[in-house]
Amino acid sequence: MTDLNKLGLAEARDALRAGDVTSVELTEACLTAIDGAGALNAFVHHTPEIATAQAKAADARIKAGDAPAMCGLPIGIKDLFCTKGVPSQAGSRILEGFLPEYESTVSGNLLEAGAVMLGKLNMDEFAMGSSNETSVYGNAVNPWRRGNDETPLTPGGSSGGSASAVAADLCLAATGTDTGGSIRQPAALTGITGIKPTYGRCSRWGIVAFASSLDQAGPMTKSVRDAAIMLEAMCSHDPKDSTSADLPVPNFEAMLTGDISGKKIGIPAEYRMEGMPDEIETLWSQGREMLADAGAKIVDISLPQTKYALPAYNEIAPAEASSNLARYDGVRYGHRARLDQGDGITEMYEKTRAEGFGDEVKRRVMIGTYVLSAGFYDAYYNRARKVRTLIKKDFEDVFAQGIDAILTPATPSAAFGLGEASDDPVQMYLNDVFTVTVNMAGLPGIAVPAGLDAQGLPLGLQLIGRPWEEGDLLNTAYALEARAGFVAKPAKWW
Repeated sequence: MTDLNKLGLAEARDALRAGDVTSVELTEACLTAIDGAGALNAFVHHTPEIATAQAKAADARIKAGDAPAMCGLPIGIKDLFCTKGVPSQAGSRILEGFLPEYESTVSGNLLEAGAVMLGKLNMDEFAMGSSNETSVYGNAVNPWRRGNDETPLTPGGSSGGSASAVAADLCLAATGTDTGGSIRQPAALTGITGIKPTYGRCSRWGIVAFASSLDQAGPMTKSVRDAAIMLEAMCSHDPKDSTSADLPVPNFEAMLTGDISGKKIGIPAEYRMEGMPDEIETLWSQGREMLADAGAKIVDISLPQTKYALPAYNEIAPAEASSNLARYDGVRYGHRARLDQGDGITEMYEKTRAEGFGDEVKRRVMIGTYVLSAGFYDAYYNRARKVRTLIKKDFEDVFAQGIDAILTPATPSAAFGLGEASDDPVQMYLNDVFTVTVNMAGLPGIAVPAGLDAQGLPLGLQLIGRPWEEGDLLNTAYALEARAGFVAKPAKWW
């Protein structure tokens, strides 16, 4: 078999079980692809020795007949996940040199299932960004281009390295995290699949926190089937995470029948935004037709609080970030500023945080500190929490009416050029306009590639599901994927 790195998880798993290929061969193919893809800047910490050892161990497990679905499959891990003995910096200078003595629950679950870690993937610093331009490692680059235009494009953020690596076939799949759209937006901008499960389905333990009530890990893959396989391996109840749900994890792959006859798909009027490109509107309309063709009933619905989601998110998320990031002070781990004679502990905190955090992180920490401060707490943070409750109720009301899933665009545009929006934070935050509601309500959401724009760039659609019903959501996405028939790949230039 040639081009082993181009396989998806399901194909590679079946080939491994049939004895047509070994994990070592798959891993070597990916490592070779990574070595030749420096221009994408997707992998930032390389672990070839670890990967080779894990691949050999996986081959032994497969031979012995002890092979879970993920066994022997080479994947990338977002730099937000703490991995034992391997740099875990969250894309920030302040965690330079940090080698965790423990493994995050999600990456531990994957390793336990026999997955092979190729290395750590680029990301926006502390997951704060929509374009992977805030990383201490420099920009991750989208493997897609606008026709013959050589302008480097964003792979989206914050899971930009994960999206770029999967789209460019540097790994078979990757982990991502999603606080306001950081799995689904980059998946849509790079033509891959990305699912954010229900809040609490995946443990947050060992994942560097951005906004604790919003963060959720999920897989970024080449197909819906692959997403189902990897999601099952990532999920578990975890006593170390107080928000982890004590619920059985279904066999998501077994639920992929493609039959969505009689399912009610909601189309929210509020997602039709002023100034939305015609291409996004057309794709959304085609998505509706595809699902209707699959036997679903299309229903117009209203989510009236949608317009408040982005402003409320941009108060809650920075508030939680300012609290979570208070621990980075130069005392216990990571970067510590050089002190002048006479400097005390206050100067150490100030200088370390000034040097260690990038501009976007500083901006959000300051916003968060402001909205939590005396005199502003009720006016901003508390009010945003009340709005969040109303957003959640909108979805509960719609689901109570019998709606099974909601179809929306995934992003307001295709991938934009690196540097084209970075000087306008508000414009950048608008990239999450279709995705943040899902985090605010704690719901599962998936982005599925569904077409190309006029410049040949991928566009994605988003499906939002009922809480804890990822299996049904994946099945609806599976039906959409089959009818969209998206098979385009970026032309190799790197």
